[in-house]
Amino acid sequence: MAASDLVLIAGAGGVGSAVLDKLRAQDVPVRAMVRRDGEHADMLRARGAEVVLGDLTRPETVAAALRDVGRMYFAMPVSTDHLLAATVTASVAREYGQLSALVDMSQMTVSQMTATSTAESHQQRLHWLAEQVFDWSGLPMVHLRPTSFLDNPLFTTLAAATIRKDGTIALPFGAGRTSPIAVDDVARVAATVLRDPAPHVGHVYELTGPRTVDMTELAREFSRALGREIAYVDLPLDRWRTEVLAKAGLPPHTEQHIATMARLHHENRYDRTSADVERVTGSPAQSIESFVAARKDFYLGGANPPGDAG
Repeated sequence: MAASDLVLIAGAGGVGSAVLDKLRAQDVPVRAMVRRDGEHADMLRARGAEVVLGDLTRPETVAAALRDVGRMYFAMPVSTDHLLAATVTASVAREYGQLSALVDMSQMTVSQMTATSTAESHQQRLHWLAEQVFDWSGLPMVHLRPTSFLDNPLFTTLAAATIRKDGTIALPFGAGRTSPIAVDDVARVAATVLRDPAPHVGHVYELTGPRTVDMTELAREFSRALGREIAYVDLPLDRWRTEVLAKAGLPPHTEQHIATMARLHHENRYDRTSADVERVTGSPAQSIESFVAARKDFYLGGANPPGDAG
């Protein structure tokens, strides 16, 4: 393939790693940027990627990683450096790159935000600002805005712990509705765009599961998937933050983001659906029931879940 088909994946975590696999399965050349060499870098090499060391907050390493790259996937874990990394990437790509597409991993909450809204988390605000920077740059952008991930610990490790303990899912979501999406479905969209970006440049894709459910309905889907009765227990937000979230040992920025996600769920801010997954890839996002059924041993027996629960 020509050098212009080379894809740089800057953020080879849960989604990025799945994107890499889907691109390599179709012989698309991939370069993965990692911050340090080691086991993760070796795993990416074994899966067919060229690996370069770099840091999205350091312009010189971004410029080196972009050499001969035609398409780029930008993503970061929850971090106070998100806006800095986006600004560095946009400025370097504009000056040194020859991109036909830059795919930005954003968040669904951005769709409801304004320049002055204050109800969202610090991380969600950084995503909103990063989108502004990318759009101002004039680069050929595609923004992906997934809702909450099914692979998130809220729906995997935390849910599994209480399911095994007493057959419940205990979260502070009240009567709020949600439409969580699997990492694999988001990766399918990203890989489709990166394989043939021209039809997608300038678009924003909102990525959700196939329907919204309240937590009682979510528990029913878990019940069908696991073959046992699962009930939803609605916890007060303050109690959940103290008894569950605070004990997770997360950085303050990450803890504030997750707590805000919980509050916004309670306020019904996640009651959104979109057909963009099917519109882009030709097949719909998977249901909660099918996602959980594929991980039955994990939820009931403590095995590791397939894939990355990022």
